[in-house]
Amino acid sequence: MTTMPNHERLARQSNRVVRRWPRAQRRMSRIHAWIYRISGGRLLPRWFAGAPVMVLETVGRRSGEKRSAPVLYLRDGDALVVMAANAGASRTPAWWLNLQAAGVGEAIVGGQRITVAPRELVGAERDRLLRRFVEMYPQAEHYPRFTERPLPLIALKPTEPTTR
Repeated sequence: MTTMPNHERLARQSNRVVRRWPRAQRRMSRIHAWIYRISGGRLLPRWFAGAPVMVLETVGRRSGEKRSAPVLYLRDGDALVVMAANAGASRTPAWWLNLQAAGVGEAIVGGQRITVAPRELVGAERDRLLRRFVEMYPQAEHYPRFTERPLPLIALKPTEPTTR
């Protein structure tokens, strides 16, 4: 009997939660985003394996209301690289659908609020940054096994800093 690497087990558990209890997962995400925002990123700034977390704010494509989601990110120059994985669930994360529809969102990194525009990564650039993303967060390597949908890797480029 072989033992499953810890990051693979965590990936499976995350995927199970998202599939079985989507409402609970969304509620926990809202609470995480709220705590992160009110603490200026001092509370809950990291996820498993020490991966950094930011809050991504988008406008709901159907509701028109502001939505907040904590997401893991990787810095690449001035870009923030995120994965629309949803723990490998077949449901695309709403933040990615909202960001695609609006073409712009706001990233809250620590206490800084940055207006960002998304660009889906492809080819060699995607391969390079996917390797870095998996080094940062090993569970991400296992997410494609749980779904048929592609897992987009997105560069969020600052358009201009905003102050609030």
